[in-house]
Amino acid sequence: MTVFPSQTDNIAYARSLIRTIADYPQPGVSFRDITPLLADGRAMHAVAHELLVQAQGDFDVVAGIEARGFIFAGAVATLARTGMIPIRKAGKLPKPAHRVTYTKEYGEDHLEVSPDLKPGMRVLLIDDILATGGSLKAGAHLITAAGAEVTQIGVVLELEGLGGRLVMPQTRALLSM
Repeated sequence: MTVFPSQTDNIAYARSLIRTIADYPQPGVSFRDITPLLADGRAMHAVAHELLVQAQGDFDVVAGIEARGFIFAGAVATLARTGMIPIRKAGKLPKPAHRVTYTKEYGEDHLEVSPDLKPGMRVLLIDDILATGGSLKAGAHLITAAGAEVTQIGVVLELEGLGGRLVMPQTRALLSM
């Protein structure tokens, strides 16, 4: 008989794959690199599964924020058997329906969403990391501007001490550092 690790063991394993890179992208910043987690099937499946389980609500579609949020949103959407709407950086969509400008850790950026996000849709919003909360807040604003409803927000990793929880208190994080 094959014995599989528990979901708790799988999430702990996924966390162990996240590496810290000092002084990147600028001195004094500790960058959390999730690339090893993305490259590991066991870890990716555990994270996608747990993001879906913690959502605990009804949603019609999963939205993911560019770029790594796409990866997790796509995996969650596949498990949930729903569609996935990408929230893109400016200039990446041929016909953006809505656009928002927001402040992030290292400056200002823009996000756009396509007209495939329809009014009345219930949306599970996914991103990889909650740091200052700027991109999640902008993504939620875009969804609302399109006439859809954010029912849940999930992230893989919350970086504690950067204020993201104050900006987006309703966010559910699998891991924290």
